[in-house]
Amino acid sequence: MTAGEAIAVDRSNVEVVRGYPIVDSILDAYAEALGQHFTAYRNHVYRVLNYFDFLAPAAGPSRASVHVAAAFHDLGIWTAGTFDYIEPSAALAREYLASAGLATLTADVEAMIRFHHKLSQYRGDGADLVEPFRRADLVDVSRGRRRFGVSAAFVREVEATFANDDFHRTLLRLTLHEFRRRPWRPLPMVRW
Repeated sequence: MTAGEAIAVDRSNVEVVRGYPIVDSILDAYAEALGQHFTAYRNHVYRVLNYFDFLAPAAGPSRASVHVAAAFHDLGIWTAGTFDYIEPSAALAREYLASAGLATLTADVEAMIRFHHKLSQYRGDGADLVEPFRRADLVDVSRGRRRFGVSAAFVREVEATFANDDFHRTLLRLTLHEFRRRPWRPLPMVRW
């Protein structure tokens, strides 16, 4: 076990959640921008949220902020046409929260978006949401190779429920494109 890796927890009673209405509402508004990647991105968001639910079952009332952050966390890739998408994604989330009368959630949502690719453990404000969100995204991006205590059986069930639909292949293609374009900064979304 490595530093920061959680011990597997028996949460065999955790069920895969198949519907997140806030997420669907947000993503439907960006269906045109997502184009052929709509299903792949939606499934990625659903996988991340299911892993978050496994990692942080006590998040309770903070769920709305997690759902909003998940919907927007990578969206700037498609809306701004860039692999340097953290700020465009955060800006979209801010606009949404203001228009939905949810501005009080902005700090938590922005922190989850800004630090979801942090390489080390997040210990700042809102760590109770940011850190499990960061880990949940990494569980999905690594395709379950890094699990932070999420059971292998749960990863298999989530992946079977929400097909990859070439999401990881798209990320690899974008990474290679960015490396050719800017080899000095191929992963601009990563934070230390």
